[in-house]
Amino acid sequence: MLVATQLQRVFSFKEKEQLIQLADPSPSFSPEAVLNFYAQTYPILTTANIQGPVISNDEVQYTFVTQIGTKG
Repeated sequence: MLVATQLQRVFSFKEKEQLIQLADPSPSFSPEAVLNFYAQTYPILTTANIQGPVISNDEVQYTFVTQIGTKG
């Protein structure tokens, strides 16, 4: 017999060479909505792109990739 289970979503991003993992605020949120939700707390995410999903270790992993550049 097959049993279907919903995989947990995991969101992460790197800030100053440190990997920060974020909890899923709501399973009903799209990845874009989660990004907007956390951009209020982490302003660096306002210009981030979403990579994923990647399924690994029974998790659906999304990575927020920030777009930090230099002026000039």
